[in-house]
Amino acid sequence: MRQISPYISVDCVLFGYNGTELEVLIVDRTLTDEKSGEQLINDRTLTGNHVYEDETIEDAAYRVLNELTGLDNIFLEQFKTFAHPDRLKKPNDQLWLKRTERDPHARIVTIGFYSLVATDKVKLIWKGRNVRWVPVKEVGDLAFDHNQILEEALNTLRLRIKYEPITFELLPEKFTLTQLQNVYEAIWGIELDKRNFRKKIARMKYLIPLDEKQTGVAHKPARLYVFSREVYTKTKRELFDFTI
Repeated sequence: MRQISPYISVDCVLFGYNGTELEVLIVDRTLTDEKSGEQLINDRTLTGNHVYEDETIEDAAYRVLNELTGLDNIFLEQFKTFAHPDRLKKPNDQLWLKRTERDPHARIVTIGFYSLVATDKVKLIWKGRNVRWVPVKEVGDLAFDHNQILEEALNTLRLRIKYEPITFELLPEKFTLTQLQNVYEAIWGIELDKRNFRKKIARMKYLIPLDEKQTGVAHKPARLYVFSREVYTKTKRELFDFTI
């Protein structure tokens, strides 16, 4: 039987994009008193779990995401370790640890990962707890130190997309330039000048125009594009700079 490491966990900030807003995968945490039926805890967390003794930290993160999304080939990056001695000291967290037969005094170190996926590629899998997409700006209070983890992940993502073309992970395989601009705006929380944005992406040799246009739209259909990982790999010696 596989043994869980009680003092090391992973927490995954799974970002998704629904075509309008940047979202994050949130898990309901509920605890009910077995005798009285009283609900003791009803709050929310990021998705995560403890690490098995025989697996790597990265494998643990991939496992957590696969169990909830069914996806294997998913963008994932480690961004920070969270090890403050008081990170699990809020009253609800202490109660949760006691009722789930865990040591409330133990110091648990968690490794933060963030991941990107287009929400239309994901069919969430029921694992005994409700899991749903929530707009980042509507998350509210989370359990443990998960608000801090989410904030750090978002800051990392906002910086990273200035120098790496990872926003394509949030888009469908074929997309318009307006959709691409909307992703950047959703992540940064600002409105970009359309002309300047188009000048930036005109330098992207790995953004390949297709002889296809949108279908089923009320407005004039726009040209579709794809991101070529192969072309990017060959040309990434050139500086990618999306600073604004």
